[in-house]
Amino acid sequence: MKLATLKDGTRDGKLAVVSSDLMMFADAGHIAATLQGALDNWADCGPDLQAEYERLEIGEIAGHPFDEAQTMSPLPRAYQWADGSAYVNHVELVRRARNAEMPETFWTDPLMYQGGSDTFIGPHDPIRFPADAVPAWGIDMEGEIAVIVDDTPMGISPEAAREKIRLVMLVNDVSLRGLIPAELAKGFGFFQSKPSSAFSPVAVSPDELGDAWDGGKLSLPLMIDYNGEPFGRADAGTDMTFDFGQLIAHAAKTRNLAAGTIIGSGTVSNKDKDGSPGRPVAEGGLGYSCIAEIRMIETIADGKPSTPFMAFGDTVRIEMKDRQGQSVFGAIEQTVEKA
Repeated sequence: MKLATLKDGTRDGKLAVVSSDLMMFADAGHIAATLQGALDNWADCGPDLQAEYERLEIGEIAGHPFDEAQTMSPLPRAYQWADGSAYVNHVELVRRARNAEMPETFWTDPLMYQGGSDTFIGPHDPIRFPADAVPAWGIDMEGEIAVIVDDTPMGISPEAAREKIRLVMLVNDVSLRGLIPAELAKGFGFFQSKPSSAFSPVAVSPDELGDAWDGGKLSLPLMIDYNGEPFGRADAGTDMTFDFGQLIAHAAKTRNLAAGTIIGSGTVSNKDKDGSPGRPVAEGGLGYSCIAEIRMIETIADGKPSTPFMAFGDTVRIEMKDRQGQSVFGAIEQTVEKA
């Protein structure tokens, strides 16, 4: 099934089921007022939402035209948003660009940070920053996959953790690269450098993904367009060192995770066919899911980056299509604007 949260003037929006082709929706408020409400009682609400989705699919209930621009992030706010870095290729490039050694533990122990989850941006809403943010703050997009989990106990195994995944989404994990070095140098992690993220118009149940979903990875290209041009086409199932079962288990090592916790994959990143850093799409490569990565490759090759970070008026589009060419989650499409 596919679920969305529609704008209705309230903080948490209203829950809707959306047809598989993203053309129609039906109000799901009689099942749960919000997606978090449904997640809090998934044993009852999940099957009811699935049945409503199936009725919409066969025309048994009347639908209304679905407009992605009228959606909030599926969870407009969440109890927890923890973002991993499952594509170690991305981490390796970051460190190579600054001549830093790659610790061997990065291949066996996931990186993860806890992001702000009180205000997510709508998938078609602008990314707003003050005038002095450009170019000093280094505004960047990061295309990722995320999952929403049910109540998850501390100490869960990766195998059991995969069974806790209820919904899958896309993410634009907005990052402020210009603020990251000084913030990390304090030794206390991200805060100002990780502003509000945006999630795809719809969240999708794993069964809807067919054989592209193996329980822990989603094997489809993540399509990033930047200012109308192809920028990234990396496959989300390739070069993913840690799958979502491992990421969830890592997050739950010392705590229970509440229903509605969001776990992110980190920036989707692929190596080139010969194992070298990826090439731009225009050169026949799979491109990149963030600007920082192409800047890293430019630094490795030329000693300095040449691609600037985002400026006011720049637009990013993040989407994923199935093997029949149908959009799976709808598109995140955002423009950077002055606050």
